[in-house]
Amino acid sequence: MKFLDLAKVHIRSGSGGAGAVSFRREKFVEFGGPDGGDGGRGGDVWAEAVDGLNTLIDFRYQQHFFAKNGRAGMGKARTGADGAGVTLRVPVGTEILEEDQETVIADLTEVGQRVLLARGGNGGWGNLHFKTSTNQAPRRANPGQEGVERTLWLRLKLIADVGLLGLPNAGKSTFLAATSNARPKIADYPFTTLHPNLGVVGVDGHEFVVADIPGLIEGAHEGRGIGDRFLGHVERCAVLLHLVDGTSDTIAEDWRTVIRELELYGGHLNDKPRITALNKVDALDAEARAAAATELREACGGEVFEISGVSREGLTEVLRALRAEIAAARAAERDATQEEEPWRP
Repeated sequence: MKFLDLAKVHIRSGSGGAGAVSFRREKFVEFGGPDGGDGGRGGDVWAEAVDGLNTLIDFRYQQHFFAKNGRAGMGKARTGADGAGVTLRVPVGTEILEEDQETVIADLTEVGQRVLLARGGNGGWGNLHFKTSTNQAPRRANPGQEGVERTLWLRLKLIADVGLLGLPNAGKSTFLAATSNARPKIADYPFTTLHPNLGVVGVDGHEFVVADIPGLIEGAHEGRGIGDRFLGHVERCAVLLHLVDGTSDTIAEDWRTVIRELELYGGHLNDKPRITALNKVDALDAEARAAAATELREACGGEVFEISGVSREGLTEVLRALRAEIAAARAAERDATQEEEPWRP
């Protein structure tokens, strides 16, 4: 299945049915009077987050979603049938935006969440509603209300606990493959990862989800490369794991390049907890490894984990550190939620 995280859709709710102009005509009923029924309501357009989807690929092949119109009213005070609605089934983590791609209408982060995108038009009144003491045979009925037509964008942001960051070929896919059952593409050339990959990682009896995105390069915030397009997938993460290639000749500059792109991208990514790891240490001798770790430690100003996805060295330690950061972030979120909720006796 192909991965698609951005899709444009056109929606239209149903128009209401017209009211009827009708009069009761029965044998032995001298003054039947008006009996025109109301029109039915037009169908609504909804979006619902469902389980089992992790891409917007379905919206590549169908972009138009039109609800049915309500049926017109009929004689004998019969109301027209309501139009059938339409529901867009989207993956959990989907944002719905206006046509400008900036105004967020809804953010569906839980299974079963629903949002009304376009309300169907009301049905028109039949002439039965317009009968008065001075106008006992009205020949007037209302037309149905028009439906709403909109163009929207769907943007998927994966729900993950940890986001992997780094330059192309920093070993992110190898790390994901070594710590989970995910099988991302791995090769000895840059940009082998063309779309985000998710893996479930376990440590000390706890599990969390790790997202691997394409590598960042300098100028990514301006559209260079493909990594900037997928940075939105790590906006929801509790912690970022920044992998730096230990075999590079410019370790400190590699670290600064990614940090600079996070700052320029925005979205509070640079404010998230971040763990730094020197990767591919199995390819270094003791002297080169110590020099690389020292250079990276001086650049980031904090602790540096020395790991290898190939030899699996240091993986357990870094996973435990990630687990601790996730637990702290989730606890802070719960405390913030409790403070926002009003006290009830």
